[in-house]
Amino acid sequence: MALTAVFGLFTLGLRAEPIQPALEPTTQQPIKSRPKPIPKILPKLFPTPPIRLLRTVPEPAALDSQVLNDRARMLQAIDYSIRYLQTSNAARAYQRYPVSGVSQSRVLRSVRRFRTLVQAAKSTEALQKQVNQEFSFYESSGKDGEGTVGFTGYFEPVYEASQTPTEIFRYPLYRQPRGFSSWPKPHPTRAMLEGKDGLQASAGKLKDSELVWMRDRLEAFLVQVQGSARLDLTDGTQMSIGFDGNTDYPYVGIGRELVKDQKFPLEMLNLPTILQYFQTHPTDLDDYLPRNNRFVFFRNTQGALATGSLGVPVTAGRSIATDKTRMPPGALALIVAELPNDQLQLQLMNRFVLDQDTGGAIIGPGRVDLFMGTGNIAKAKAGMVRSEGKLYYVLLK
Repeated sequence: MALTAVFGLFTLGLRAEPIQPALEPTTQQPIKSRPKPIPKILPKLFPTPPIRLLRTVPEPAALDSQVLNDRARMLQAIDYSIRYLQTSNAARAYQRYPVSGVSQSRVLRSVRRFRTLVQAAKSTEALQKQVNQEFSFYESSGKDGEGTVGFTGYFEPVYEASQTPTEIFRYPLYRQPRGFSSWPKPHPTRAMLEGKDGLQASAGKLKDSELVWMRDRLEAFLVQVQGSARLDLTDGTQMSIGFDGNTDYPYVGIGRELVKDQKFPLEMLNLPTILQYFQTHPTDLDDYLPRNNRFVFFRNTQGALATGSLGVPVTAGRSIATDKTRMPPGALALIVAELPNDQLQLQLMNRFVLDQDTGGAIIGPGRVDLFMGTGNIAKAKAGMVRSEGKLYYVLLK
């Protein structure tokens, strides 16, 4: 994706393009990845600068208490950003970046310097002191212009699948069809492509484009939301799949649709509630899934790591997805939000992260999707992330 967000699922508005995203996701792109073009009229769409320089260190102080315990993953995530920031894609992205003083070279120098400090640090307090002395903090303007940022989580799911259809494995995921780039617009809707029940694609535009078959229709849909997945195949092997394009429709989150139809209140909107609803009301899938007309195609990624929209792997707990038309790609950031710990308990955390992904439901400076990893534990953690907090970008003075 960018890989896969429970951001969206729930708002279910996940990613469905680079992870690559949980349901709304993000996403997963994913795993992400597909960079979005930068609009030419940003000032009219977003009159407020997406980030602003703070004159002092933000409070609470930016102390990531786990960064040295998690040093290996932190350094890994940093190295992936360094790889991206040395590319021509990064150069083009920063030529268009709308905030003065935030350049490709400055972001690259900042990430490299932070890597040196993390590698050499003897304590989190010493690291914090160095960061406060050498770096400036740029606060996201947030969704309200006051710095309020909505946080969600996404993950790379693992599902069972078959490379041949059977009575159990009936619901396909698809390669990009031949000639897709020449399909006239508007593209066919989801219902036109696969039918209301998800089983009517064999005679239409998706004929012979099946990649794998899944046992559960909702799982197949969630893989499209996430934008990528790992699949345990019936022959005992494993396949990784990633985003390879989508039809030209906006993402519609089924979670929000359920709330709109008063199936449950907004406060209950999370992945377990959505799954439970459709377990109890399976025929409603024929109504709600076709409401999301964005149809996602996949490719076999040959075991590749979950990859974000920048074309580099994303790292569990250390990679975020943001709106890349507004936020600096590959940059070092600090998030302050309620996040699950290893005991699956929510607590307010400060965490250094790298901005390495995006997603269809991540729009504007007020949304962040945190990649939680691969598999069921990551899924549980991603489903718990639904809070408001702060986002700061950390750049050398």
